[in-house]
Amino acid sequence: MTESIEKIVAELPSLKNVTGAWAVTDERLARGDAVFLADLGIALARTYGSSRQVWQYRSVFDHLLRLLATTPGRDNAVQALRLVGSAEVAGRKLDRYVTSLLASGHEVADLTAVFTGQASEELRACLVHELVLRGVVVEETPGIARWVTSPHWSHHPLGRLPVRLSDVESRADFPNYGAHGSSHSMPYGPLESRAPMVIADARVPSVEETTTQAAAGAMAKAVANWAEESNGRIEARLFVFAEPLDAGSVPEALLTLGLECLRGAGKKTELSVTACAPAQVWRVLFAAASSGGAYNSGSYGAYGRLAAWQSMAALAGCPEGAAVSEVEARVRDGTWHVFDADTEWFEQVAWDIGVAALAPGRRDLAVLAATDTD
Repeated sequence: MTESIEKIVAELPSLKNVTGAWAVTDERLARGDAVFLADLGIALARTYGSSRQVWQYRSVFDHLLRLLATTPGRDNAVQALRLVGSAEVAGRKLDRYVTSLLASGHEVADLTAVFTGQASEELRACLVHELVLRGVVVEETPGIARWVTSPHWSHHPLGRLPVRLSDVESRADFPNYGAHGSSHSMPYGPLESRAPMVIADARVPSVEETTTQAAAGAMAKAVANWAEESNGRIEARLFVFAEPLDAGSVPEALLTLGLECLRGAGKKTELSVTACAPAQVWRVLFAAASSGGAYNSGSYGAYGRLAAWQSMAALAGCPEGAAVSEVEARVRDGTWHVFDADTEWFEQVAWDIGVAALAPGRRDLAVLAATDTD
C-alpha cells in the first residue's frame, strides 16, 4: 500500500510511532522510486523543519535520507543530493553527515554527480576527504579529479589536508550505517585488564609547565566535542624538562607532573602506560573526533580527519598552520605513549583517552587526557 506525500505530511504529528511511514519509504525505494523519497523529505522539511518539537519529522526524515544515501545506485545518490541541496534542508552539518553516508554506501562512480551538479562546495570538500580516508585516489578518479586538482578550493578549511592517505592514517575506523541506525568501533576506553605498574627508580629531570590556553585548545581539537556536546572533560598540558628525558622514563615522569587525570595513580592505584606507534594515537584521535562521545555524533570523517591532525600537530610541538607533511615528519621523530588509569577522574565507561607525546629532543612532553560518560 502506498500513500500520498500530502497525506503523510498532514498526519505525521499525530502518529504514535512512525514504522508505517518508514514502511512506505522502504516500499517506494524497493520499487525504484527514489524521487518519491526526495520529494517527501523536501515536503517534510518545508512543513516541520523549523520545529524541533516534532520528533516524528526527525525520525522519518533521517530514515529516508539514510535509505537514499546508503542504498547503492546512482539514482539513489542523485536524489539524496537533491534532497540535501534543497533550500528547505541545506546546511553545513547536514553536508558532513550525508557525505559520510554516501561514502559508506555507494560506488565511487555513483558519486561523481556531486562534482557535476549543484552540490555545495562544503559537500564536495567533505566527500573528497571521506573518499581519501577510504583509500580512493581522488586526483586520478574520473569525474572527481578536475575539481580536486583545481586551486579554487584551497581556501577551504579542508583544503590544507593532503588528498592522499598517509601511513599514519592507515587504520581509520568508520561507522556502519543502516536505515535504522549506525554503529562504530571505539579504539579507546578502560582496559579490560590493567595490572598495577611497577614504578622503577628512574631519574626524572626537573620540569616546568608551559601550558597556554591556545596550546591546550589546539591539543584538544579532536576531543573538544566530548566536552562541548556531551558530558566529557579534558586535560591538555605541556611540560619542558631541564634535561632530555629517557623515553623509558615517561611512565615515571607522568606521575610527577601533578596531572588531575592521574591524581592518586601509582603503586596502589592501577595505571598502564604503553609505548606505541603514532598511527595508534591518530586512530584514537580520529575516532574521538569523527564519531563523538556519549551523547553526540562527532564531526564525521572529513572534519574528524582535520581535527585529528590538528591535535597531532599540537602534541608534536608543531607551529600553528604547519603543513601536514611537516607535521607527519615531526610526529614520526617523536615518542608516543598511551596511558590508562583507574582514577576518579576517568569515567571508566567506554570513552577514556590518555596520550603522552615526547617531542624530538626529548625535553618537551605533551599530555592529553579525555573522558566522557552517558
